[in-house]
Amino acid sequence: MTDGWNTPHSQPPANGQPVPPPGHPASPWWSDALADPWRDPYAPTAVVVQNAAPSSGPPPEPVTDPDAPRRSYTPVLLICLVTALLAGGLGGTLGYVFAVRGGVATGGGAQLGAAPEDPPAAANRAPDSLAGVAGKVLPSVVTVRVTGAIGSGFVVSDSGYAITNDHVVEGGDDAMSVSFSDGSTARAELVGRDPKSDIAVIKIAKGGLTPVAFGNSDSIAVGDPVLAFGSPLALSNTVTAGIVSALDRTIEAGDSGTTRYYAAIQTDAAVNQGNSGGPLVNAAGEVIGVNSVIRSVGGNETEAGNIGLAFAIPINQAKRVAGEIVDHGKARQTVIGADVMTGGNGTSGARLRSVEPSGPAAAAGLKGGDVVTKLGGHVVEDGTDLIALVRKYAPGATVPVEYRRGTKTQSASVRLAADAN
Repeated sequence: MTDGWNTPHSQPPANGQPVPPPGHPASPWWSDALADPWRDPYAPTAVVVQNAAPSSGPPPEPVTDPDAPRRSYTPVLLICLVTALLAGGLGGTLGYVFAVRGGVATGGGAQLGAAPEDPPAAANRAPDSLAGVAGKVLPSVVTVRVTGAIGSGFVVSDSGYAITNDHVVEGGDDAMSVSFSDGSTARAELVGRDPKSDIAVIKIAKGGLTPVAFGNSDSIAVGDPVLAFGSPLALSNTVTAGIVSALDRTIEAGDSGTTRYYAAIQTDAAVNQGNSGGPLVNAAGEVIGVNSVIRSVGGNETEAGNIGLAFAIPINQAKRVAGEIVDHGKARQTVIGADVMTGGNGTSGARLRSVEPSGPAAAAGLKGGDVVTKLGGHVVEDGTDLIALVRKYAPGATVPVEYRRGTKTQSASVRLAADAN
């Protein structure tokens, strides 16, 4: 017995070449035997990569069996159709649910669902936008209700003082009330009024009020954007927009025996009955005027309506008058110390009938018969212009004056004074 080690075909190879077993000539089954390392553990290991035959042309086209069955697209189309129907049904269902939850009215007029808790997008406006300015000012605006009349006003102190027009409270009794933009109401009482300047002050019986911010009416210019607040035709919390159309527009108006003179801010913001006493504000939300007068083509007061010509008392004048009413119970009027002709005098300018001997005009060298053509740089066309422009200034103000005496034009500086009342 032997383990086969000493058989000829199991001897170590000579020169690394395996010896085929005897009696086994070379054959196709042994064509790679001599190079097979697994047949002979002593044979060296090698990896042989054969080079592919060079291509002599493009690869052959795949052969298609003409007898093979063709794929049908019918199942694909059916799947798409079913998917579309399902999506449409789901979208319609969700749309109905959202509409009902959003409070859309049904055909019967019923309101379904609750209002959204989040504030609307309109409430989120930049502070310097028109909506932002309106939101800032509206809490300070009030609707003033007196016997037989309705007007507007605005809070000027946290203690409850508010400014309105004299013609709003004229003829009213103690039954005065105001309402705010949030719907709350409060009683109010008259503090004082000045018929000549058309300014009145009321005191609101409510604490924690938000006063307006004051602007400077001497620094505005034609073309500046403005907002008008008030309750036109009893429509509370109304805001309209426009521009400053003109400055120092002189107006003479009067009723009940009182003649009022305005050197007003003209605006094209829509203003109607009920706007009187409400604030006119600039783009920063600062009050620059008190809406007071409108021009209309209506034949009477009940037919009067907005035609784009509205006028406001400059806030510098209104604030001064209101301050004097609060402090002294009445306001002083600014005068030039002369009797002025009104109603047309056949010449351009304001003719002085007479001059008070110790008045401001006399101190500046003016005499009866002189014709004032300019005051403070503003052209004076007639006596109405002169009176209105003088009242715009505070007592003690010094203003330049141009006047004509005969054919000669002269100039002077007049220190205006308060009347004796």
